[in-house]
Amino acid sequence: MKLHELSPAPGSAKKAYRKGRGPGSGNGKTAGKGHKGQNARSGGGVRPGFEGGQMPLARRVPKRGFNNIFATRYATINVSDLNRFEDGAVVDTDAIIASGLIKKPLDGIKILGNGELEKKLTVTVAAFSASAKEKIEKAGGKTQVI
Repeated sequence: MKLHELSPAPGSAKKAYRKGRGPGSGNGKTAGKGHKGQNARSGGGVRPGFEGGQMPLARRVPKRGFNNIFATRYATINVSDLNRFEDGAVVDTDAIIASGLIKKPLDGIKILGNGELEKKLTVTVAAFSASAKEKIEKAGGKTQVI
């Protein structure tokens, strides 16, 4: 096969639709813009969010508080949820997702201290609460922050 023999798969490449190229094209003269008016003009139309002078939705809806876009969002699980792992296992982000405890790790996983842990585990995640760390170490396990 040579470079000049290459062609797209049949039906995959569509011809460009050329507006305003005569009556035979089915979209000539006004090129689908109708006769005169704001939207027929060059640069015509309204800005995004404009509702014809009605108070726009973005201004009608009340705003409260502050949303920090740089905040770290953790997916949280409790110490008691770790009992599903085998004794002596290494529990990391991949193992937690594989076990079905969480679906999305967001910015990392945080272990919270609700419940009791009966198994000795090595837990490697993004963050621990103080009580979770204490419970894991009391059960004979280790905690490691990624």
